[in-house]
Amino acid sequence: MILAPAFFFLLLIGGPAFAGPPTSPEGFRVLDTPNDAGKSLSLVWKASPSDSKDRTVQVWAAESPPAAFQKVAEFPSNTRYVKTGDFSWWAQPAGKGDHYVKLPSSQAFPIEDGKPYAVKLLTREGTQDVWSEAAEGVSAPNYFNWAQVNNLVFVLAFTGVLLGSIAAARRNPHVYLRRIAGLDAVEEAIGRSTEMGRPILYLTGSGGMSDVSTIAATVILGQVAKKVAHYETTLKVPHRDPIVMAVCQEIVKEAYVEAGRPDAFKEDTNFFITDDQFSYTAAVDGIMLREKPAANFFMGSYFAESLLLTETGASTGAIQIAGTDSDHQLPFFVTTCDYTLIGEELYAASAYLSREPVLVGTLRGQDISKAFIMSVLVIGTALATAGVMLQTDAFNYVLDLFRDFK
Repeated sequence: MILAPAFFFLLLIGGPAFAGPPTSPEGFRVLDTPNDAGKSLSLVWKASPSDSKDRTVQVWAAESPPAAFQKVAEFPSNTRYVKTGDFSWWAQPAGKGDHYVKLPSSQAFPIEDGKPYAVKLLTREGTQDVWSEAAEGVSAPNYFNWAQVNNLVFVLAFTGVLLGSIAAARRNPHVYLRRIAGLDAVEEAIGRSTEMGRPILYLTGSGGMSDVSTIAATVILGQVAKKVAHYETTLKVPHRDPIVMAVCQEIVKEAYVEAGRPDAFKEDTNFFITDDQFSYTAAVDGIMLREKPAANFFMGSYFAESLLLTETGASTGAIQIAGTDSDHQLPFFVTTCDYTLIGEELYAASAYLSREPVLVGTLRGQDISKAFIMSVLVIGTALATAGVMLQTDAFNYVLDLFRDFK
């Protein structure tokens, strides 16, 4: 008679629930692991309210028709759930909250593709054991990863936007591009060099032709060389990489041909100094101090030599225009140069200067795609905030869709 009030008192204050005896897992299935290269199986079954850390689940497997079963895994029954973010919503092997266990091939229990395997579960709590019915499954390689369909859709959509932007740029090459002050100053710098009768010094950075920033620097060099050929100004391009020098020679030569001045091209416009970092820096500083160029261009990737180069150039009174994706050198360029192209502005410079339809269209297509991604991030953040504040399934479902867009 004394125990009954105590029992009701525990229920009233929210005392611990008394779990019943273990039961056979409900909805137990063995599946081929989706979206993998094979040699693994997936086990799924429904969660039970009586799952706890004191109750364990053992996985026993054998070749089918059943040979001797052997234990291949063991874990507490309140683990191995399907959680949000584990799988894409369109390619889930089990529902959210169900148990999911991936059974890979191992030395202890090898799994071969095309062979049937029997698997059963043993639920144990204390001295009580309950076996599930055996379920069969066959492993097979998957030639298409359905979990990555979102990436395929995004690539196709991005390609469509890119091709559409290029087609629009071919119809109208003078589409609007955001004004970049450093590139607007290129004409001014070349004009000043022509008026003063001083050369233009152009550096392509410390990287090789495998660096994207060096490729961008050589493309800009071609546009600068066209204007130099038109104004009959002297251009000097010292190099520390012979491969980059050979490429730049052809680019400058082609620029003079396109400008209608092939006779004005000089082979010694591009010249090799040394591949040593600070020996090259000292030589270029000497050129700046002796010949006093009216304009210095620093395009490409740079390291510790950046401040030594730009500070010397600033002391000669030259107009200096820099462009780099080396974020650790940007403070020095911003401090010592008149104009600085930061990060992606360096890559956009070739389209900005040449107005080539393919380059302009590619730039516009990338900007449209970036705007779309930023919109998705903003909307996803807003939905995540609303879902936490309102705790509604509708918000959480839509949030899952945005979470899978990665």
